[in-house]
Amino acid sequence: MLILNDSELRKYGSRAQSPNPFYKSVRLTELILFDFKNYSEAHFSFEGKVNCFLGKNGVGKTNILDAIYYLAFTKSSLLSSDAQNVRHGGSQFIVKGKFNNEDRITEVACSYAPGIKKSIIVDGKETSRLADHIGKYPIVLIAPNDIELIWGGGEMRRKFFDSLISQLNRNYLEQLMKYNHQLRQRNSLLRQADNGRVDRDLLDAYDQNLAEAGKIIHEVRMGFLSELLPLFKKHYSFLSGSSDEDVDITYKSDCNDADLADLLKESYRRDLVLQRTCVGVHRDDFVFTLNGHELKRIGSQGQQKSFLIGLKLAEFQSIEKTKGLKPLLLLDDIFDKLDDDRIHKLVSLVVQGTFGQLFITDARPDRSQGLLKEANVEAELFQIDGGKLVEVI
Repeated sequence: MLILNDSELRKYGSRAQSPNPFYKSVRLTELILFDFKNYSEAHFSFEGKVNCFLGKNGVGKTNILDAIYYLAFTKSSLLSSDAQNVRHGGSQFIVKGKFNNEDRITEVACSYAPGIKKSIIVDGKETSRLADHIGKYPIVLIAPNDIELIWGGGEMRRKFFDSLISQLNRNYLEQLMKYNHQLRQRNSLLRQADNGRVDRDLLDAYDQNLAEAGKIIHEVRMGFLSELLPLFKKHYSFLSGSSDEDVDITYKSDCNDADLADLLKESYRRDLVLQRTCVGVHRDDFVFTLNGHELKRIGSQGQQKSFLIGLKLAEFQSIEKTKGLKPLLLLDDIFDKLDDDRIHKLVSLVVQGTFGQLFITDARPDRSQGLLKEANVEAELFQIDGGKLVEVI
């Protein structure tokens, strides 16, 4: 059966402390694209809570989710270069959206042209600092490439946690930007060393700034993880259907047992030889484990999927609890990656009202329509083909 029975829902609710259904939700009511990826021009209006983009692989469904993501984060979730988001043959791209945030309508417009500074305009006024925009329109994205959080290096996991914490903590984002800037400056200075000689006064200044920002970053990461873990473990237990699997996330850092200022002094000679900073929070990692072993080494596909979705649900709940606002939830091709049991449990959360507004992509229209109909979930269905909106069902 698709929907969990009442006893199962109550059991999950008590274990996972389901998000408060009375929290307000940020909603996207309109999306307009100009020369963004494979869209020359497209206009979407969203009235309901659940919105599905349907069509064959490669027609541009994921690009719609990425446009929504761009409005919130001022960058793509997939591409590091803004220039790659400009449609082939186009000279620039524009993404516009209207958000209903606590009954206030806000229009956000993001534009980029090669050789011209990226522009973020909110209600007609340009945002001077992109960092000030992050976190205003919270989003959680669950996508196929999330598997890289397990299989990739520490940088992937750091980026995930940095992105999440930055939506919740403005000072953390400021310190992270400061740290990364000072790190680039210090590494540049090390590369310019002449026969092992370097401007020690300038190096000391970089070290002091790194130590100050690094201490705050380390403390916030530790505190945040301690709050996230209970949420994550309960979501994992619900999705996996097992209470015998011990999942954990361990924060691994040079700064766990030492002060960064001391570490930088101790690493000075090695840094000179290697011409880079070898210690600091930029080397931190978050180790995913199952029953005391690395998840990527012993976890089955099902366990890894439960881990990732549990982590994302914990991300959703963490944002909701901190902001008192349900973020947008973007599910990219998620039904194709899960078995029936996990799909049914995820849809059951939709039925409970756990989430706010959802945006879903699926290459198999019959599957999405069947799942939502069986669960008695009303949804708007957008048929996409070749970078165009063909039909609204």
